[in-house]
Amino acid sequence: MFKKILIANRGEIALRVHRACKEMGILTVAVHSTADRDAKHVLIADESVCIGPPAPTQSYLNVPAIMAAAEITGADAIHPGYGFLSENARFADIVTAHDLTFIGPTADHIRLMGDKISAKKAVMEAGIPVVPGSKGEITTEAQAKKVAAEIGFPLLVKAAAGGGGRGMKLARTAADLSEAVSMARTEALAAFGDGSVYLERYLETPRHVEVQILADAHGNVVHLGERDCSLQRRNQKILEEAPCPVLTAEHRQEIGEIVSRAISKIGYLGVGTIEFLYENGEFFFIEMNTRLQVEHPVTEAITGIDLVREQIRVAAGEKLSFTQDDVKFRGHAIECRINAEHPRTFVPSPGKIKEFHAPGGLGVRLDSAVYAGYSIPPYYDSLIGKLIVHGANRQEALMRLSRALDEMVISGIHTTLPLFQDLMNEEDVISGNYNIHWLEHWLQEQQDE
Repeated sequence: MFKKILIANRGEIALRVHRACKEMGILTVAVHSTADRDAKHVLIADESVCIGPPAPTQSYLNVPAIMAAAEITGADAIHPGYGFLSENARFADIVTAHDLTFIGPTADHIRLMGDKISAKKAVMEAGIPVVPGSKGEITTEAQAKKVAAEIGFPLLVKAAAGGGGRGMKLARTAADLSEAVSMARTEALAAFGDGSVYLERYLETPRHVEVQILADAHGNVVHLGERDCSLQRRNQKILEEAPCPVLTAEHRQEIGEIVSRAISKIGYLGVGTIEFLYENGEFFFIEMNTRLQVEHPVTEAITGIDLVREQIRVAAGEKLSFTQDDVKFRGHAIECRINAEHPRTFVPSPGKIKEFHAPGGLGVRLDSAVYAGYSIPPYYDSLIGKLIVHGANRQEALMRLSRALDEMVISGIHTTLPLFQDLMNEEDVISGNYNIHWLEHWLQEQQDE
């Protein structure tokens, strides 16, 4: 097992990894920018190293500085968290080349799944159902028209190297297609340095359902059920729950077994998430995330399995500590992503937190790295905490979440707490009757009132 792990990230996920390490008897190294010198993950780590100024490109994306910090502190592994360098194949290669362990999949698998076109081809060959679309990159207008004629409108133009909703444009008719392709290509090039795009059928009312998997180097693959991440704004998840409110136990077992077999064929290692659109009883693959997900705590809540601990053990060459038959799903869990943003305009709200009170009680967990007096810097993602609740069933979880939201206090900045409080009163949310477009429509209705 590793003796010392450098955590190449910040905020709540750096703190989450640190906690898992401490429970395993592993020393931790925090890296930080000058803007994060007073961050909680820096204050409680065994060692810390400043790796540059506030800009992410000069600090958290500064590979030479991170590698130097690992060498100086004698770390023997690097955990990338999520975001930043977590799905950067070149970084994984560099870590390995320096005789350190990258706590994640191989660089080859990161590359394979990082390109949406190659990922789609790989999972199709492994037996996972996909959304009908182009067989590869669309390079000409004639190609786009041919695919459109084959699968029909509406169509979604998507960046091959994309994620987070960037490089994604909708074409409802033939008249929209040329402009949608051009805009998606331009946006993808600016965001990812790669303007490659492809086409997929646009599903009108799907849910976003993802399956969590774990695989070790000894041929063992397990799935830990699914999460429903359908409440989204601009293709960004804001609330996740497990299990999916509309999935049957039989359907859960079926898709879990399909995914497990596919992951075994691919030879994947570590934690990963296969994301689907789910409509009319059918699953359609959209992408695979080759890292720990923001929403992993809801899976931990219903299974009792520490995903970060297992991720570290697998990276160290150990076998999974459980089998598929050991996995039992208990109750229901929901996570709200609390952002430092105005709850209506979603304008970022960096600044000093004056008061901070975390909710508590049975079945309540808060993953956050903020505290009273902490100043949220303006340079990074606006996520400041994840409120996770667990109940015996979905109704109990919703009641517990409503109570916890009312109990939580963050003053001095705007947060999205009021947004979630309002959502707790919506009948569609209470009943679970929503899809990936529901929140956008609801927000528009609020603005129109």
